[in-house]
Amino acid sequence: MAVDFCVAMLVGFVGFVMGGLVLNHFLPLLLNLKLLGLLPKGTFGWPVLGETLSFLKPHPANSVGTFLQDHCSRYGKVFKSHLFFSPTVVSCDEELNYFILQNEDKLFQCSYPKPIHGILGKISMLVAVGDTHRRLRNFALSLVTTTRSKPEFLNDVERTVVQILDSWKDKKQINFCEDARKFTFDVIAKQVLGLTPDEPQTKKILEDFLTFMRGLISFPLYIPGTPYARAVQARSRISSTVKSIIEHRRNHAGNSSKRSDFLEILLSVNTLSDDEKVSFVLDSLLGGYETTSLLMAMVVHFLGQSAAALEQLKLEHQNIRSMKKKDVLLSWEDYKKMEFTQNVINEALRYGNIVKFVHRKALKDVKFKDYVIPSGWKVLPVFSAVHLDPSLHASALQFHPWRWETQDQTCKKFTPFGGGSRCCPGSELAKVEVAFFLHHLVQNFRFEIEDNDHPIAYPYVDFQRGLVLNVEYCSI
Repeated sequence: MAVDFCVAMLVGFVGFVMGGLVLNHFLPLLLNLKLLGLLPKGTFGWPVLGETLSFLKPHPANSVGTFLQDHCSRYGKVFKSHLFFSPTVVSCDEELNYFILQNEDKLFQCSYPKPIHGILGKISMLVAVGDTHRRLRNFALSLVTTTRSKPEFLNDVERTVVQILDSWKDKKQINFCEDARKFTFDVIAKQVLGLTPDEPQTKKILEDFLTFMRGLISFPLYIPGTPYARAVQARSRISSTVKSIIEHRRNHAGNSSKRSDFLEILLSVNTLSDDEKVSFVLDSLLGGYETTSLLMAMVVHFLGQSAAALEQLKLEHQNIRSMKKKDVLLSWEDYKKMEFTQNVINEALRYGNIVKFVHRKALKDVKFKDYVIPSGWKVLPVFSAVHLDPSLHASALQFHPWRWETQDQTCKKFTPFGGGSRCCPGSELAKVEVAFFLHHLVQNFRFEIEDNDHPIAYPYVDFQRGLVLNVEYCSI
């Protein structure tokens, strides 16, 4: 009898939960009956999961994938779906994407899944909204603007490049993604916290940061031992380490020479709380580590497949080097001369699509052209679909850096760093790091890709085997 009662209770509970989930799936339509005729075409797919699994199916980063191909051909560039447990409008349309990005906090708002908040923290600039986001971003922009052309920053970047490439001289094969991540972490740790690679705190932060990154792209299940749970714990440890560095700086402010890193400037800012300062440091580490190293890998991968682009890039850097005395470090003026390098970087961003889409939600019913996006619905502007659209880019499915000799880099059809008030503030720093790395790479090494490794969108982008390169030192 007791067993029967327990089973009955369990069945009732499961039925209640499933009923609630199914209702959650279809309720948005029931509540928006008046809007049904104005919604974009599309389907909600399966109850609860909707079409999320199909949307997230891995595919080459330089393609839109079968899900978007199929849905755009059936419903057009804007369609409805049910993704990430929410009714969703997916946009592969350049005009709507631009409209969404330009109306941040007016008609749309950043809306990443809650598990992301659990790892990044509620006041991370990546997920914060409103006044908190504006204050953090304005500070980031002013900091980047004053940093990017400073000789101290440029010299640190170049010295780190040389150090990494010196370690290749006696090697025949290297894992490029691994070394690229080491390079970008060393640069950002020095720039943000003033830490050198051999300091114990650097190694401690890097170890926790790797755990943090693995959890960021894992299944969001908070059970002890899971990658997600370990990532949340790793973030807490990094926060504690950064707080201890802050306290040490404050306690010894008058006993050491003035530093020029981000943290020193942060300590003098009264408009940010200590928690916001710690979150800013974590955001800087994240932004300067993963996406920059991946951009480096994209550039090297595509150059390995384009002998003409590689040769022109090499000539540009040889010309810049020929006008400088031996062992004189690169300057901001040298960086501005790297015009074809910028074309290569832009094309790798367009063709490789490091950020495929972003998460937004409608703050009110939004009418755009002939359809309505209901209030509360998730909205996904898909950048990769616009970047790879053959009606917008000639030979869109080819790596062709020369297109940027005539094409505008700030147009609606090219948004690798997002747009509007949430456009990535550190994009120029990333380009400087990549350009300086290429300056030394193409003049000192020949390389070819082992087994033709490809970037895959999971939807986060990574190389299946870490982009293994066969390298040969050949200094000119």
